[in-house]
Amino acid sequence: MTVSTTPSTRRGLHRAWYVAAVAFVAILGSAGFRATPGVLITPLQEEFGWSAGTISLAISVNLVLYGLTAPFAAALMDRFGMRRVVAVALLLIAAGSGLTVFMSASWQLLLCWGVLVGLGTGSMALVFAATVVDRWFVRHRGLVTGVLTAAGATGQLVFLPVLAQLAHGPGWRFASLTVAAAALAVVPFVWWLLRDRPEDVGTTALGADPAAPRPEPARTNAALRAVTVLASAARTRPFWLLAGGFAICGASTNGLVSTHFIPAAHDHGMAEPVAAGLLAIIGIFDIAGTVASGWLSDKVDPKVLLGVYYGLRGLSLMVLPGLFAATTEPSMLVFIIFYGLDWVATVPPTVALCRRIYGADGAVVFGWVFGSHQVGAAIAAVGAGLTRDHLGAYDLAWYAAGALCLLAAGMSLAIGHAGRR
Repeated sequence: MTVSTTPSTRRGLHRAWYVAAVAFVAILGSAGFRATPGVLITPLQEEFGWSAGTISLAISVNLVLYGLTAPFAAALMDRFGMRRVVAVALLLIAAGSGLTVFMSASWQLLLCWGVLVGLGTGSMALVFAATVVDRWFVRHRGLVTGVLTAAGATGQLVFLPVLAQLAHGPGWRFASLTVAAAALAVVPFVWWLLRDRPEDVGTTALGADPAAPRPEPARTNAALRAVTVLASAARTRPFWLLAGGFAICGASTNGLVSTHFIPAAHDHGMAEPVAAGLLAIIGIFDIAGTVASGWLSDKVDPKVLLGVYYGLRGLSLMVLPGLFAATTEPSMLVFIIFYGLDWVATVPPTVALCRRIYGADGAVVFGWVFGSHQVGAAIAAVGAGLTRDHLGAYDLAWYAAGALCLLAAGMSLAIGHAGRR
């Protein structure tokens, strides 16, 4: 009797891990691209005289498109493949970032960073991670979701301090061109190494039954499928609880802390590169927190995890206004470490709940839930900017975000078990 040596049975590292590695690099870069506006607020104010509210509006458009593009990107990946969608997204990011060096009016910032970079990063949002995991992994799904989510924090870790130094050294234009070059550099890796499905290379998903039937690529219109899935999910109570909680998640992370932590620290006399370094430390600890959250999502009820994460985040944000100072005090470092562990630990249990409740539509449903995350982020970004413009400080924004996180904890614990009820 002969033994088959097809790719699915050969010994060695499963192809799924290579696909996950490429996805990690792409998501890592996307996180760095999204983090850039936070280090550009002050330089743009100084050069053009634009208010924090005006600049925050462009960031809000970026955040909204980043979220609302996600469900359509998930459907497009089903229709045309991950490789094509992600490659085009990277080209959009490079164009949007590179064109900012020629801008002279605030509407151009809105077009470049708001629209082009928003659409590009939205197409490589966490639905990309969910799609990779759903197609390539049966075993270790929670763990891999945690690792790919942590790529976002790693991107922040790699890019923020470097971009802050570039923005305050050679200048913000040099920082923007660096982002454009980095986006272009990732395109060849995605095109040559990323594969859409295990069947494309003669194997099966990690942990899958080799005898299982091969899934057929989606043939329906991508936009129609995204809207149809939304219409179905919107008739269920868990969807609104997940979407509402994740909107608060976005408001308390991307919208508030990512966008306004650096200028808030600068208000208290802290140098911007130092504040960017603190956000990078959040990224370091978020890697551990998110990977651990992915592992826990395979073993603990995800809604309980969400309740704990949101509750702890809310309490930490309420003490933050009293920690800002011109120098990095030990109390601020404690906050940074604690908050970092919780930063996007909410993603793996949210993905797990979408998969559990909505089955094959889970990735697209998560795309819509993630859209709510970015709507919340956009509201917080512009709201905090206006708060700073009118009150002269960010304190009210921190307290409001903390209270909302406590509300999200209760909403998460109210999510039902399996079933569309």
